Amino acid sequence: MRRRTPADKFEDRRRELADAALLALADLGYARTSLRTIAEHTKFSHGLLHYYFADKVELITYCVRRYKAACVQRYEGGVGEAATAAELAAACADGLATALGEAPLMHRMWYDLRTQSLFEPAFREDVAEIDDSLRDMIWRNVSAYAGLAGAEPTCSEADAYALFDGLFQQALLRHLAGEETALDDLRRGVRELFPRLVG
Repeated sequence: MRRRTPADKFEDRRRELADAALLALADLGYARTSLRTIAEHTKFSHGLLHYYFADKVELITYCVRRYKAACVQRYEGGVGEAATAAELAAACADGLATALGEAPLMHRMWYDLRTQSLFEPAFREDVAEIDDSLRDMIWRNVSAYAGLAGAEPTCSEADAYALFDGLFQQALLRHLAGEETALDDLRRGVRELFPRLVG
């Protein structure tokens, strides 16, 4: 077993602090948070947060990066067993709806961060990297669907991502507004979208 270094311990502490901060960030959003308000919503002091993160930009991007990476990993694990195109579409639809239903405030925080990147240059590189990982995830599934269907994708990676992301964001808005059919409509929309993207 590899011996743990001070850098490992430092990173463990950053993860612990970020996980505790996620709930406050998801609840309050970017504009209403500072390291001090995040500290007030956790058991950690402002000084401790500031020691591990230079500012709220660094903390927020670290949190969102961790959360989105976990979402991608969990989502892809759920679609890996599909044996037919229809099964893959259904697994993707269920995976996206489950991810939205389990943590809508976390996804709201992602869209908040992505919007803030239009105004805050400090966010742009991280947002672009997360967007790229999500686009790649969607494209792997579109390509897999096409392979199982004996077809070829008829759209670009960017177009496929924009369409899936649009369905997801609209479902999130409706779900947060209390519309009971939002998740089922997302499932249906995703299942119906796949065959439109291959030919």
